[in-house]
Amino acid sequence: MKDQTARQTWNVDVEGFALDLPIVPINPEFAISLMMVIDLGVKFGEHVGQALARKIAPLKPDVIVGPATLGIPVAIEVTRALGLDNYVVLQKSPKLHLADALVQTLTSITSKGEQRILLDRASIPLIAGKRVVVVDDVVASGSSLKGALDLVRQAGGDVVGSGVILTEAQDWRAALGADGETLVSLAHIPQFRPDADGRWVPIPGT
Repeated sequence: MKDQTARQTWNVDVEGFALDLPIVPINPEFAISLMMVIDLGVKFGEHVGQALARKIAPLKPDVIVGPATLGIPVAIEVTRALGLDNYVVLQKSPKLHLADALVQTLTSITSKGEQRILLDRASIPLIAGKRVVVVDDVVASGSSLKGALDLVRQAGGDVVGSGVILTEAQDWRAALGADGETLVSLAHIPQFRPDADGRWVPIPGT
């Protein structure tokens, strides 16, 4: 069997922007292709911001919300491309000013254990009664995005949709339910398992 640690990549076309994503094992029988949007440069950020904005614009959002950490640059670029100004960040670490924050618990495929996302109560006026779109880099299990949508609703926001750069596999569909029907994305990536030679190959149906 070949060495599974040898670097493999997966090519994906993100609305005309080609990426070779490293395939990263989660365990010996399962791997994902990892996109770190903060490492891909400002041109990629601008590209995905404009591409997502074109798909989000018909939803007529008042404000864009992005979960920390990798959803932040997506939120900034989409906000810029839509000609909006304010955006809202959902934090994941308990900073001093978040002692009285609104809280939602969640789990993630790329993070260990249970997490929390938090909304500074000072940001509630930017969300309450407003048309909100939540954006992120990737949706896989769907639990992180679902938690973000639930937190926005807890703050009184009218969630009109969500957007991601990449959808990964299909588990997110069940997790998001009706919210999955208004999700927009720029490309799709599968998940992977090893073949008989130890090379990572897409899992059928993902």
